[in-house]
Amino acid sequence: MLILNKTTGVFSKPSRRKPYEFLRSFNFHPGKLFLHKLVLGIETSCDDTAAAVVDETGNVLGEAIHSQTEVHLKTGGIVPAVAQQLHRENIQRIVQEVLSASKVSPSELSAIATTVKPGLALSLGVGLSFSLQLVDQLKKPFIPIHHMEAHALTIRLLNKVEFPFLVLLISGGHCLLALVRGVSDFLLLGKSLDIAPGDMLDKVARRLSLIKHPECSTMSGGKAIEHLAKQGNKLHFAIKPPMQRAKNCDFSFSGLQHVIDKIIMQKEKEEGLQRGQVLSSAAHVAAAVQHTTACHVAERTHRAILFCQQRRLLSPSNAVLVVSGGVASNLYIRKALEIVTNATQCTLLCPPPRLCTDNGIMIAWNGIERLRAGVGVLHNTEGIRYEPKCPLGVDISEEVGEAAIKVPQLKMEI
Repeated sequence: MLILNKTTGVFSKPSRRKPYEFLRSFNFHPGKLFLHKLVLGIETSCDDTAAAVVDETGNVLGEAIHSQTEVHLKTGGIVPAVAQQLHRENIQRIVQEVLSASKVSPSELSAIATTVKPGLALSLGVGLSFSLQLVDQLKKPFIPIHHMEAHALTIRLLNKVEFPFLVLLISGGHCLLALVRGVSDFLLLGKSLDIAPGDMLDKVARRLSLIKHPECSTMSGGKAIEHLAKQGNKLHFAIKPPMQRAKNCDFSFSGLQHVIDKIIMQKEKEEGLQRGQVLSSAAHVAAAVQHTTACHVAERTHRAILFCQQRRLLSPSNAVLVVSGGVASNLYIRKALEIVTNATQCTLLCPPPRLCTDNGIMIAWNGIERLRAGVGVLHNTEGIRYEPKCPLGVDISEEVGEAAIKVPQLKMEI
């Protein structure tokens, strides 16, 4: 049995025991030969239980995901203990479905890759403990994955993107800009100083009680904001983007959330509504917060591109900006970033929406990338740990701030 030290997140080496019963259901083919490396990827960093098998050419042989969205919508947010329990209930089934769909027996896998950082501690622990037992029973190499690295490299599964390239990762738990120089070689240019944009949009949606709105009752907070914003006037409220005087690439969203909260309180008073009732101006609030978020993200990204161009960190003829993470599926924010890349002669690339959110494919592909590069492939898992908080790469954000690059104002006509 795995023993978890709750303070450090370290797992002891699993004891020898009978394999998971589901492994017995697979036919093993000693004579069967796969021409390519195969990696099983397992993702449980937040509230989705996901897995996939990917080969080194980028073929997805099988994938499965169990979403907890409906459960957490009812509680108004992710409850870590609930997420943990749902991961425990579903992880074996998800992995079994993936292996069955891929027609790959466990013995034919080249390695098992699993998200171990960053994320919710209780969720990460489920994926890691399950994976370590599989690794021990199947005698396969283990590849611990940094969740944000996986998001950053997903684009290389779909496009021939060469290093270096710039990446913007925006999600419910993260917001950062980094230069990707290699599979595990990142320069961090800027990050959120407080909360992530997805978290902020979710909180605004909850404050607006959009779950009670007939058009938004089954949507996540971010999706509800994007949907309702189409019906609103983005300039109905005068809101300035955050950090306009700070000439760096860091982000901040807590102040914007506070401004929106004050606007909602004022409108509730004007309309004679109690907290929890839907405002008649909810669409205008949604449009304003989405537009302000897009402008803030675009301006910081614009500065990051200019910094990399001035320092010759990107190819002058083929500069690429990759945008990934759950918030990257917001088409309004994508259009704002497209205005920036057009102005700076960069190519904007985004994975399809289903690969922007958490999934097993990106974890398996990151495993393939690391396997090919010979980086971070473990044959001894003793002392392996999960890390709820973990920076990405080498932080050069101070250097970016010292450059104090002035960003030309662009018209955000979206």
